[in-house]
Amino acid sequence: MKPCIAITVGDPAGIGPEIARKAADDPRVRDVCEPVLYGPPPEHSFAVGQLSADAGRAAFDAVCAAVRDAQAGSVHAVATAPVNKLAFSRAGLPWKGHTDLLAHLTGSARVAMMFWSEPLKVVLATIHVPLATVAAVLTREVLDGIVDLTATELPRFGIPRPRLALAGLNPHAGEDGLLGTEDERVLRPAVAAARARGVEIDGPFPADTLFVRAVRGEFDAVIACYHDQGLIPVKLLAFGRAVNVTLGLPIVRTSVDHGTAFDIAGKGVADPSSMIEAVLLAARLAVERSRAV
Repeated sequence: MKPCIAITVGDPAGIGPEIARKAADDPRVRDVCEPVLYGPPPEHSFAVGQLSADAGRAAFDAVCAAVRDAQAGSVHAVATAPVNKLAFSRAGLPWKGHTDLLAHLTGSARVAMMFWSEPLKVVLATIHVPLATVAAVLTREVLDGIVDLTATELPRFGIPRPRLALAGLNPHAGEDGLLGTEDERVLRPAVAAARARGVEIDGPFPADTLFVRAVRGEFDAVIACYHDQGLIPVKLLAFGRAVNVTLGLPIVRTSVDHGTAFDIAGKGVADPSSMIEAVLLAARLAVERSRAV
């Protein structure tokens, strides 16, 4: 029996409804799952391409409904179209996006954002925090949790003993403290402690060459210190084919590798490739999870 996959339409003023419908109708998706769309009622209209609190609230409501059904077992995974962080804010919602919202809805103490693509897999140690505060947020406790979560979760993606690498925070991974002390004070001890716990991890390595090494097969996944450090190489190599996966949830959740694209909303030209890949991966993970039970 094929799994049922909830596809949320994201912000209804963006391209989410279009790519969600296209993904649900795609023959590759229909071959592996039964897609179920989650979004506002058809009679509820939104100004296409316009930021609004109403659209933010509608996107939130759809995610909540899909998560409830996933927890109840009526759907087997959730694949989400993009939401808009500012629309969430205007709607009075405290969450900055899907990841922290999903952690709240499922009561998950530790989650992580991973971008999965064929050439490169990246897990983010910090997500939506200003660059100026990354060093302060990137504590040993945070790193220990992210490393352990990554090592625990990757086997369900077909990597039984993942080889991990930690990207340095500073240029040249700090150059022995010359270009910043965080790599020696925080990152390197975190790697040593993880290795002592049995995790196969190395680093911190200079980020400007680490991703090349990973693509060439030296590592299965890279843990990046901050959002753009990890996402620029993934999107350069696999934009439209990468999938955002939330690690640490009791449910399967995948998403696209792009935003709401208000500028092309309603024009019928949105590329559903990443949404399709997100649903396909969600279906695969749902089947593997059911076999493991």
